[in-house]
Amino acid sequence: MAKSPETEHPNKAFGWAARDKTGLLSPFHFSRRENGENDVTVKILYCGVCHTDLHTIKNDWGFSYYPVVPGHEIVGIATKVGKNVTKFREGDRVGVGVITGSCQSCESCNQDLENYCPQMSFTYNSIGSDGTKTYGGYSETIVVDQRFVLMFPEGLPSDSGAPLLCAGITVYSPMKYYGMTEPGKHLGVAGLGGLGHVAVKIGKAFGLKVTVISSSPSKEDEAINRLGADSFLVSTDSQKMKAAIGSMDYIIDTVSAVHALFPLLGLLKVHGKLVTLGLPEKPLELPIFPLVLGRKMVGGSDIGGMKETQEMLDFCAKHNITADIELIKMDEINTAMERLAKSDVRYRFVIDVANSLSPPP
Repeated sequence: MAKSPETEHPNKAFGWAARDKTGLLSPFHFSRRENGENDVTVKILYCGVCHTDLHTIKNDWGFSYYPVVPGHEIVGIATKVGKNVTKFREGDRVGVGVITGSCQSCESCNQDLENYCPQMSFTYNSIGSDGTKTYGGYSETIVVDQRFVLMFPEGLPSDSGAPLLCAGITVYSPMKYYGMTEPGKHLGVAGLGGLGHVAVKIGKAFGLKVTVISSSPSKEDEAINRLGADSFLVSTDSQKMKAAIGSMDYIIDTVSAVHALFPLLGLLKVHGKLVTLGLPEKPLELPIFPLVLGRKMVGGSDIGGMKETQEMLDFCAKHNITADIELIKMDEINTAMERLAKSDVRYRFVIDVANSLSPPP
């Protein structure tokens, strides 16, 4: 007979979970494994709220595995380390991102691309290397293999730095891989949300000219005066879109809703690159003519490996890059999810876990 979440492991744990596709989160008792020889136990201080959390609690993608304790933008303190752990000590400030396991022996793992390992385990709603279910950062503690723990750089704030563990690496990795880092080149950022606003900051740190492409004219002032974008293009303004045809070297498309790619491809120069990062619920239509006639490229990217994620954190610390956040308490999470579904956040919710999560009496 299968054990309950509370008795599956020896260490009691507490968090908030969704039990079904209504997505309603509520207090949840479960358990964590013992700290193994290669493990780090983390007391969670802060956890960012990612759009993936919303999709997962509502089973939008069809593979949610209830109960779900979301959260993969975790910053905390290492409270216990196994005897084989060499990179971390008790008391270190650490991060845990989107993945917490992989086979550690395949071609992808050997190239520090654990995020593309066929046996990769997500931080939540997945099966871990020990064969048991993974629960995320909307909880008090988490136990993670040292390979999937990150050193949080000095000077990077724990709260506003937490979203970098997903949003930051999701935009940094494709910019590096696709060569979108040459100073003076023109980067378009489609969508100004959790990913897009970090892409603007990282793009500027690389020395790029950055234009935000958005359907919301009201975001122009924030994009330029708060986030540092060079210009703003309203995607529903046909005259301005026409005037911008062939003006951009690269576009990072962070839009998670179903949308047309044709207008974005038109903005690219010959040899331009469009990288899509959002995960719409339905397939997008890919027009071939603009690709062929302009030798343009459409690519994708999914977070990054552990080595590159550490590199990204260090880069952001050096350039004072953080997410713009709204700090919330744990019991405000359902309201936050409702607002996130309406894109009513500037630009990432972060849960103050340590100061607001406590088991009911």
